[in-house]
Amino acid sequence: MTEQDVAIEDRLPGPPSPAGAGWAARLRRFVRPRRRWCLGTRLVVTASVAWLLFLAAHLAASGRTPLWAPFDLIPPLLFLAVPALLLVVAPLARPVRRRIMPLLVAAAVLGAGQSGVNYATLWYDPPPAPPGAITVVAWNTEFWDQDLRTGDGERRSPGFYDYLRELGADVYLLTEYLYVDTAAPDTSRWTAGLAVRIDKTAELRRAFPGYHVAVSGEQITLSRFPIVAHRGLDMRPWLPAEQKEIPSALRDWPEGYTVETLRTDIDVNGKVVSCYATQVAQPPLDWRLHRAESRDDNRARTLRREASLRAIQADIAANPNPVVLAGDLNTSPAMGVRRMLPDRLADATPALSSLYPATYQAGGAELWRIDWIHTTPDVTVHRYELPGAAGLSDHRAQRVVLSVT
Repeated sequence: MTEQDVAIEDRLPGPPSPAGAGWAARLRRFVRPRRRWCLGTRLVVTASVAWLLFLAAHLAASGRTPLWAPFDLIPPLLFLAVPALLLVVAPLARPVRRRIMPLLVAAAVLGAGQSGVNYATLWYDPPPAPPGAITVVAWNTEFWDQDLRTGDGERRSPGFYDYLRELGADVYLLTEYLYVDTAAPDTSRWTAGLAVRIDKTAELRRAFPGYHVAVSGEQITLSRFPIVAHRGLDMRPWLPAEQKEIPSALRDWPEGYTVETLRTDIDVNGKVVSCYATQVAQPPLDWRLHRAESRDDNRARTLRREASLRAIQADIAANPNPVVLAGDLNTSPAMGVRRMLPDRLADATPALSSLYPATYQAGGAELWRIDWIHTTPDVTVHRYELPGAAGLSDHRAQRVVLSVT
């Protein structure tokens, strides 16, 4: 910074603004200072204002319009990292540091809930599990036991069922109970034609003797307790007309298209608990909004995700049972679509011991969280862990110990 900048900071206040100038005059003095700012000051001010504008737009638009969906894909931790970095350099902008720093602190506070940081773990201690508590595991298996890690989709992962047993759950809420057609000419982008329906009932009976099984679409529930009812949640009532028709590739398996959530009512020691295994469709991934086909694809994906969440909303609203909703929401902490989760549900995240829980893995790196567990107030979470995937999936498993009051 220059001596000129120091002089600007220390100078006496100028004459009062003309009557009626108000906030507009003050803004002009801030944006157009009497003396030219140095390059460093201009950079800090530009970056700070740009981030504040982006944050305001994100809070207003995320989860409300498909046009903003690509920006939902930014790493959640940036909502803390960016204002923190700017706060480090803000003191160098001497002429305006006293104005910029409070704004950056406000930005950090406003973005804190989008960052994925589990602040509650610093003070929350979950209650000890009472006798009769049960263990529930939720996991996106990444195409069941199909071995895609070695590049040979025709092989099966030999340790798949062993790993499931190691998780030691009374109830398993599993998704991606299907295979992908590796012989298809293009597997780089998921389409209905790539889905291969599977039936692993015989293997499951051998691996989990005495467990009850419920299936709908790509979702499957295994329960040591009796299953009293189960059904897939049909999204079609909330889909637009152009998306209601089942793709021809799935005509023999309509649930593969219409169902993203399986509700299973389980008799747990005389109390019926509704467990929802879910995998909401992926968010829009196309940044090329200048192309009409990209905008159309983003809109279609957004509407499908919203229909899936509305199906969950409607079913839980009419369900008097204790509820556990668990699975792959394909939704990071930064995505505003989380507001569509039912109001009855509470996020179980405070019971995690991790300050920054991440469930999505890519290339060996744990990026951020897209898998969640929510419960109604009559369900108490006593322990919550993310035990890993044993190299079998790109999602960590989620394991909770809970009790029902």
